[in-house]
Amino acid sequence: MTITRRDQSTAISLDQLLADWEEQGIRTVLFELPDMHGVARSKLIPLNKVRGYAEKGLNMYGGTVALDSRSFVVPGTKYNEEKNYADQVLIPDLSTAAVVPWLSGTARLICDAYWQDGTPLHAAPRHVLRRVLAELDKLGYEAVIGLEYEFYLLDPMTMTPVFNGLHIFNTSRNLAVPVTERIVELMPQIGIDIITANCEYGPGQFEINYGAHPALRAADLGFTFKNGVKMIARQLGYHATFMTKPFSDQSASGAHTHVSLVSKETGQNAFLDPNDEHGLSRTAYYFTQGMLKHANAAMALMAPTPNCYHRFVPHHFAPSNISWGPEDRSAMIRAKNSRDERTHLENRLPTALSNPYLSIAAVVAAGVLGLRDQELPPAAVAGLAEEHGEFPPLPTTLDEALDALERDEEFRQLLGDEFVEVFTRAKRSELARFKAHVTDWEREEYLEIY
Repeated sequence: MTITRRDQSTAISLDQLLADWEEQGIRTVLFELPDMHGVARSKLIPLNKVRGYAEKGLNMYGGTVALDSRSFVVPGTKYNEEKNYADQVLIPDLSTAAVVPWLSGTARLICDAYWQDGTPLHAAPRHVLRRVLAELDKLGYEAVIGLEYEFYLLDPMTMTPVFNGLHIFNTSRNLAVPVTERIVELMPQIGIDIITANCEYGPGQFEINYGAHPALRAADLGFTFKNGVKMIARQLGYHATFMTKPFSDQSASGAHTHVSLVSKETGQNAFLDPNDEHGLSRTAYYFTQGMLKHANAAMALMAPTPNCYHRFVPHHFAPSNISWGPEDRSAMIRAKNSRDERTHLENRLPTALSNPYLSIAAVVAAGVLGLRDQELPPAAVAGLAEEHGEFPPLPTTLDEALDALERDEEFRQLLGDEFVEVFTRAKRSELARFKAHVTDWEREEYLEIY
């Protein structure tokens, strides 16, 4: 088996890593695979077995990456019956090595997935993002990404919020439960540099922000952050959920994705032009137009469940149309034109439960197409973009977004046909189960009267 290792130029050597971990008292190592939903699938390896698996690979059922949201095996997703239910081989990326501060004596390695002959599982989210970043690299840019997650903390017995009422930024609510303080304390130990933490608009809803990083690193940290938040909350007796809209009468949770491009030639922010009326360069405008033009297709990755579509309504600080605007929180793309190296674009489409690898891939892929086309976006409008009827509406269901993804040939080519086929098949299976389910609303509405 020949498998090309990646990202090892910046990684510590395996010998040094194992020696360091032994000195630190590490007993076990998680070999983690990000699945299609951004959930960690893993095997726990004793430290004295890590060398063999790191050098030769670790077997795991190949269909794991394409399981649906309830871990069901979905026929026709290329990695199951088509492969005789064969194993994939997990190859750890040593640059992701980290001690897990919320677990005792445990470290982790994020892995990439290959078949026994060395062929990548092209639908694995890390491979998808790498594929897109390679196209951006050809254009002479590196993407820097910041993710801004919102989530709810619930009582695990009742699945109700840990407090009632709307108290955004209220100090007593910020510290009402010990989870946020514990997150702020532990996350820097695994490389996540926390910037701010506060309660958000919904009861029991929080937002915790951390620094921006090169795109693949940002996705790895987003994956680590979300899974870590859930573990920390559970250890303290709470349930953390990144579900987009857990309560019909409360705020939805987003994952605003901040993006800037660094020129590989100059090392400067390619989105900055101090002489422009909005402080934005032509590169920024082209990237913006790409995100607008391919928004319908990208939405399938940024809002990947039926529940997500409850979020996109006017006057709820979430986009409801395909729009952009300087410092406009109602627009799909908010231009953060600080007129210095901090200038960047904020894509406000991604929902909190979106897979960070895939949502970043969608942002960058759309931007790459914009850079290729070199088209300008429509002129910025006065006032809130959500109130302007000339901007086209966003898809209102996952069905529409999946259809758009399949139709957008340029966009799907960047992501890869194998990924799009696996992803859409798995998501349509999930949708079929959703549509077949009789809801509480239906029973309450019809059962007694009819």
